[in-house]
Amino acid sequence: MRVAALQMVSGVALQANLEVADDLLRQAAGQGAELALLPEYFCLMGRHDTDKLAIREPFGAGPIQHFLAERARELGIWLVAGTLPLDLGPDTSMHGQPRVYNSSLVYSSTGQCVARYDKIHLFRFRHGAESYDESLVLCAGRQPVQFALPSRDGHTWRIGLSVCYDLRFAELYRAYAAAGADLLLVPSAFTHTTGEPHWEVLLRARAIENLAYVAAAAQGGLHDNGRRTWGHSMLVDPWGTVLAQQAQDAGVVVAELDIERLNTLRGQLPALSHRVM
Repeated sequence: MRVAALQMVSGVALQANLEVADDLLRQAAGQGAELALLPEYFCLMGRHDTDKLAIREPFGAGPIQHFLAERARELGIWLVAGTLPLDLGPDTSMHGQPRVYNSSLVYSSTGQCVARYDKIHLFRFRHGAESYDESLVLCAGRQPVQFALPSRDGHTWRIGLSVCYDLRFAELYRAYAAAGADLLLVPSAFTHTTGEPHWEVLLRARAIENLAYVAAAAQGGLHDNGRRTWGHSMLVDPWGTVLAQQAQDAGVVVAELDIERLNTLRGQLPALSHRVM
């Protein structure tokens, strides 16, 4: 199955970000991708964390979700939309403070939304003047989510969803592997500070320990809000080999995922069946 990880440097204007995403999705489809993955916050990297509240949508409706469904249908690709802000539902705030879910939506090639994952682990980090706390605006999800993609290669791929900071919590990916996942997705907006020492190491570790492919679509560059993200979108095979990557700036990273290689490696090293804890 041919997979594309789309790298962006999203700014503060929603429409401009959608136009970039549109161009990258068309490039991915033109390169034969069957599955395309957008990065976290593809639709907006605002000047303030609260800016995402202004573009939040109810699940199943809104211009961002309409755009995603239309592009998946038009291009005939499976599309995993990095993340977008979704309403909490009937309760639109927590303890009187507005909150949203940071949600990854999966669209089939017919434009139907077939899966939703709400980011479970919320990033908090302080390093000098650099400070982040997603819990001030986001509500954490609670459930791991997988979906099935019947590929043109004849295999139905089982795919586990995650987002950015989730990458540091190996138990989430172990649960996916135990449930039979072949491919793990990691749309992200890793900071430059944490990405440089940890990003590739963590992605390759998740692939190796679970004998699964990993696709990671990242934000990569200097944003309008002054934030700098690490980028290095990449696709990693079950042996930890980086198949393709892009360091910085917007672009499309494409690689062919081979289910026979995955099965061979799992047969040669049946570590998943050796677990005792």
